Amino acid sequence: MNGIEKCEVAIVGGGLAGLSTALRLADHGVPVMVLEKGRDEHYPCNARFSGGVFHICFHHVNDDEARLVEAIRQNTRGFAKAELAAAVARDTRTAVQWLKGKGIQFIKGGQDTFRENTLAPALPAKPGLNWPGRGADVLMQTLARALENGGGRLLRGASAKRLRMDGVRCVGLETEYQGRAVSVDARSVVLCDGGFQANLALLREYVMPKPEKLKQRNAGTGNGDALQMAREVGAQLVGMDRFYGHLLARDAMHNDALWPYPMVDFVCTAGILVDAAGRRFVDEGLGGVYMTNQLARLADPLSAVLVYDEAIWNGPGHGHVLPANPHLIAGGAKIHKAQDLRSLGVELGLPAGALEATIAEYNAALAADQSARLAPPRTAISYKPYPIKQPPYYALPLCAGITFTMGGIATDDVGRVLNGQNVAIPGLYAAGCCTGGLDGGPNAGYVGGLAKSATMGLRTADHLAALAHVR
Repeated sequence: MNGIEKCEVAIVGGGLAGLSTALRLADHGVPVMVLEKGRDEHYPCNARFSGGVFHICFHHVNDDEARLVEAIRQNTRGFAKAELAAAVARDTRTAVQWLKGKGIQFIKGGQDTFRENTLAPALPAKPGLNWPGRGADVLMQTLARALENGGGRLLRGASAKRLRMDGVRCVGLETEYQGRAVSVDARSVVLCDGGFQANLALLREYVMPKPEKLKQRNAGTGNGDALQMAREVGAQLVGMDRFYGHLLARDAMHNDALWPYPMVDFVCTAGILVDAAGRRFVDEGLGGVYMTNQLARLADPLSAVLVYDEAIWNGPGHGHVLPANPHLIAGGAKIHKAQDLRSLGVELGLPAGALEATIAEYNAALAADQSARLAPPRTAISYKPYPIKQPPYYALPLCAGITFTMGGIATDDVGRVLNGQNVAIPGLYAAGCCTGGLDGGPNAGYVGGLAKSATMGLRTADHLAALAHVR
């Protein structure tokens, strides 16, 4: 790179959204440059760390569009922007077919229908981080090679610093490349650098009081650089207070064999979560992502414990393709065990009798079919509650694992970045997990990270290519 570079479209971030956008533009013959701060050929990003399943709210991407839109509406409790929900529901199937056309291999990754579009080869069924050479890593390598073979440029070791504006229009950006300052002139800039999950200051500002007590269940590269650049030029931010993540054994804070899997969501939806006072603090029936968000908002996010019994451990404990039972034990997690609840409470250091009283109240409510009247309530629409009455009893200290932030830059359905008046900022676009307006809402409804990134990347690219060919 020289002191000044010129291109039609400059893209910040070489994750799935960035590479999808860039490769689609190259397909259309549009000169494109991707600025990726990672230097290694296998630079880490959240896409590489993912389970590799393309789905929409855990539905097959080929399901009826109206059904998918309704699933998004229900999962996000109406938070998702209607045009974004419609775009993802309609076009994710097209994105999957486009990827297949680029040589990406898919398999059925389990019995659930939504797993039929799982990247191959699938992750191995063992605890810990096992991404090299697996489906998502192969996806990223394949897209990067195709981009460079198709005439696009992927510049590793290039960090975007700020957007360049001519009045209200974005005309490029300032970057640092191999220790040198470089200005990039571009007709359009697309921000695709992921969420802000690794930026503790932004997490503290928008999401939770003590982000240092979360487990970074991600690639550690989502620092919110694009979000901050966009905020500086007046971009609207939306849904900033929710994140996608899973409940993990607290030992994952220092034991790499316990993240990103096994996650313990399915045991938590069957048992109960208690705080340092031995009292329930969350509706377990609203699912793992919701509970993870609530745990993260406690005064001490490392104070909560999952309590369950033998029936739960040998039932829902075997849920998921990499179940907590037996993988928590194999990974070295500390699990407390006792023949009675009083002894378990003493071992946990809870106030005398508190755990017994909490579970007695909980069991009585379930027996009377009155769980919705508990405080907090225990809903049973999505996840069946189990009484805790079969010894031995177990307790697993928990932590919240954050994968990516759900909120971010507001865009329309072709990726145009919107200002505070919902007016597009000329020349500025965004796609993928640095954007907001799809996932989130009061229950932290999750739509699908891979689907969102690839689909919105392609839609943004098609829009920009149409503009380029008109000129």
